[in-house]
Amino acid sequence: MIILGPLIDVVIIAIDLYIWVVIISAILSWLVAFNVVNTRNRFVYTVGDFLYRITEPALRPIRKIVPSFGGVDITPIVLILGLWFIQRVLAEVLFSIAGAAV
Repeated sequence: MIILGPLIDVVIIAIDLYIWVVIISAILSWLVAFNVVNTRNRFVYTVGDFLYRITEPALRPIRKIVPSFGGVDITPIVLILGLWFIQRVLAEVLFSIAGAAV
């Protein structure tokens, strides 16, 4: 039980970081779509490619389930909501462990 609490904390922090990566990826995709940034710039391409490789494995299964809404991709929102749900479940587990230890 001593190691489970800190492990859940680390997982919650990792989920927080991944949520920020998903948000940044969505913003960058909008900036590329509206020609605010250009992917011919090597730095922008590298960052975009990295974000795509990190987020696409989680977004691909959701895209198979969620219908398309014209040109709007809501899969990042669905992924973030799912990650928040997982965070809440882990927080409840952490609180129950802390309550049982007292």
